Amino acid sequence: MKSTRQPVQQARLGAAQIHTTDANLRESKLTGPSLDQGNELSVVERHPPIVKNLRCPDEAATQAVAENLAANPALRNAFIELQGDLGAGKTTLVRHLLRALGVQGRIKSPTYAVVEAYEVMGADATSPFNAPLNIWHFDFYRFQDPQEWEDAGFRDIFTNPGLKLAEWPDKVGDFLPRADLSIHLATLDDEARVLTLTAQSPIGEALVQNLQSVQEPSHNEGTA
Repeated sequence: MKSTRQPVQQARLGAAQIHTTDANLRESKLTGPSLDQGNELSVVERHPPIVKNLRCPDEAATQAVAENLAANPALRNAFIELQGDLGAGKTTLVRHLLRALGVQGRIKSPTYAVVEAYEVMGADATSPFNAPLNIWHFDFYRFQDPQEWEDAGFRDIFTNPGLKLAEWPDKVGDFLPRADLSIHLATLDDEARVLTLTAQSPIGEALVQNLQSVQEPSHNEGTA
């Protein structure tokens, strides 16, 4: 699987061993922008969020989650947001995901550029993707005003097909479309993490349900 990075105009800044805990089904009363089948920003019916907690005792387990997501065809047009404190491992998870998708070379954090774009060309026999896949990795940490997202023209990216990954989505507020899958990372120690995955659309549900294949069902562990 070969890949090439596509240049992206820098945004203007200014003006394993994975243990499962509880999986809960909740109803959402929220409404707002999301992505429909035509890749247009629109108001759609909310999907009842499905929450799954995974305990990853080391980075290898986190990598296994990323590889499982990468093997899921539902990922092609997914929007995934990553939340968590500094050092929680958001960028590490993204790097494992991009590697599993076939991205070659250095994978930079987009903290200063705001977005890094990739195009995975072609597919091998084990890949669920039979056509080029466009990927955008956002990091909104440096945003001071949500309006910067609109001014930078990122709305146009979200109307195009492809995988979108966003760190620090709260910095964008209501401008950002609702994610198909929200992943919150919490640190237990140097390597152990708890990943709380919230599926908020049929795409997100497909991604979360597929994670059953990488869980270790022998016993549950607390996440506190």
